[in-house]
Amino acid sequence: MTDAAAAELSAADRAAAPAPAGSYARGARILSVGIAATGLLSFLYFAVASHVLPADAYGAIALLWAILFVVISIIYRPVEQLLSRTIADRRARGLHHGHPLRVALALQAGFAALFLAVALALRVQIVDLFDGSQTLFWIFTGAALAYAASYFARGYFAGHQWFGLYGGLVLFESLSRVCFPLAVAVGIAGGQATVAAGILAAPLASLIVVPWALMRHVRPAGAAPAAPQPEPGSKLSLRTGGGFALAVAGVQLGEQALLNAGVIVASAVAGAALAGAVFNALLITRAPLMLFQSIQTSLLPHLAGLEATEGQAEFRRAVRITILAIVGFAGLVALGLLLVGPLVMHIVFGDEVDYPRVGLAVVAVGMGLHLVAGTLNQAALARGRAGVAAAAWLAAAAGFVAWMLAGWVDDVLLRAEVGYAGGALLLCVLLSGVYVRDRRSAT
Repeated sequence: MTDAAAAELSAADRAAAPAPAGSYARGARILSVGIAATGLLSFLYFAVASHVLPADAYGAIALLWAILFVVISIIYRPVEQLLSRTIADRRARGLHHGHPLRVALALQAGFAALFLAVALALRVQIVDLFDGSQTLFWIFTGAALAYAASYFARGYFAGHQWFGLYGGLVLFESLSRVCFPLAVAVGIAGGQATVAAGILAAPLASLIVVPWALMRHVRPAGAAPAAPQPEPGSKLSLRTGGGFALAVAGVQLGEQALLNAGVIVASAVAGAALAGAVFNALLITRAPLMLFQSIQTSLLPHLAGLEATEGQAEFRRAVRITILAIVGFAGLVALGLLLVGPLVMHIVFGDEVDYPRVGLAVVAVGMGLHLVAGTLNQAALARGRAGVAAAAWLAAAAGFVAWMLAGWVDDVLLRAEVGYAGGALLLCVLLSGVYVRDRRSAT
């Protein structure tokens, strides 16, 4: 191919690329529908499960979920973020085809194999965590392996800005999961194992979206392939990809500690029933996190594209608008919980545990801080500051875990609520410092 032809194809590719600002806004709107429904369905899953299972059996399900999402977020979300950032960066440079997948595939397969080896080596200890249930162990192991493919697909979809497909994937996941406790509720099936089976079925069902996506979006056989132009930073090596993935794994470890350390410590010091109560209170955080995942998922490729094309004013504008929306949303949630929080929790989860309104409002404030920190984190990742972001998350998580273990507040539920909000505040302060320093250096 001549240089002129290659340049012509490259220009055509650039013209076909969606506008970054429009892609972000449109992607956030599309994803919001699917992920909002996903958050509600996930809430419904645990609400129904809490009614059809005894407190101890429900607590074991909550513990399984908490540990599972610590694991998969740490080992699989980094590759999702790696793919999203890499593909978006290349597309912003006009490279729309031939994205490097081999490194990401190798990392994801390696993480899955490492998990399987560790899970089998610690089988006895993990079974003990689940009150001796071999069934819960195999559901945990199978679900963790299935999520490897699910998170790889998410990263691929996000990088290409196929946000409708991304939303469809997570919606299929939550729909399939909630069917299992509903089956128990109507008498079709029964028992803890049936409810837990939904956690394994969910990632498998979500992959139905993948072949449909490939059929719709793979270039027709007769289409002329694009001619990618080699540019500095457009290639992905195992060293750079692995370094980014490990740093994001640190971010995910910190985030999952904030979300789940309270549940795990409560289970260790007060039993599965109270662990379930702590989990229920922190669902106030989980549901909005799933909702705002739509914004954060579309935000990373958008910011990565702006960083590649030096759109610093639009970069800051996207971050500012997202933070303002979060502050308003968190304020409304906190006000609502002050007014009717205990009543809603009793209706949804029963009256075995009291949920004081102030504690619930504190969790809502922590949720807002957590979401702001997540937005600042995406800005750091887009600017290649994954290592610094990871250090901030790990510091905040360490502070929260230390607070939970210190036992300065006797009420374990209140301890978890206050500790979560405090950890989120520390995290927000640290990431704000990173963002301000990077903004000054960019100007």
